[in-house]
Amino acid sequence: MRNVSQQVIYSIMDGRAQRLRQARIDRGYDTAASAADAHGWSRNTYASNENGNAPFSYRRAKEYAAAFGVSPEWLYDAAGAMQPAGEATEVQVIGRVGANPDGTVLFALGQDPAELAPIPPGGTDRARALRVVGHSMRGLADDGALIYFEDQRTAPTPDMLGQVVIVETDTDEVLVKRLLRGSRAGLYDLESIAGPMRHDARLRWAAHITAIIPPFQARRIIRGAA
Repeated sequence: MRNVSQQVIYSIMDGRAQRLRQARIDRGYDTAASAADAHGWSRNTYASNENGNAPFSYRRAKEYAAAFGVSPEWLYDAAGAMQPAGEATEVQVIGRVGANPDGTVLFALGQDPAELAPIPPGGTDRARALRVVGHSMRGLADDGALIYFEDQRTAPTPDMLGQVVIVETDTDEVLVKRLLRGSRAGLYDLESIAGPMRHDARLRWAAHITAIIPPFQARRIIRGAA
């Protein structure tokens, strides 16, 4: 027979697991496996956390809370409100990226403020998302996927070289390209996933990609703004 202290511990664990399951369902994930796949978690670990077989730490609660748009304090020990007070949980899908008719240039098509998506794990209220249109980025992001970045509007940094990033050129294009050194300081070569290299582009800003959500899950989490 469980003693009183054991009963309290199991009650806390059960409640924590139940809140995790509720947060996952409210965010639009039908199964524990789909949530784990969308956020790069181990299916077995996440399922054990959600069914109460393995208690999760506060550090892990913060990660889950960021993914599901809830307060980590509420998730971990039922303290406070479910939603983080005064914190944004959704961001704008500011445009679409795809290929032009001949498949050579990736571009963004303006803003669509009617669409919102959850802030990704580790994201801030400066996170933004682009929806992928077409198959020009196959292997990185398929048609219908969401690409997130932090909208900081800062100059390219050395750690971006060789990486696929979001950039804005001095010709008003927002592109998804692999960033390479140009022929001289201040210029960059932009390698397309499909299509020719663009040489010696001048950039207004560059941003790391912070998350890519596959098309199936993207369709489930994007919603129209109120």
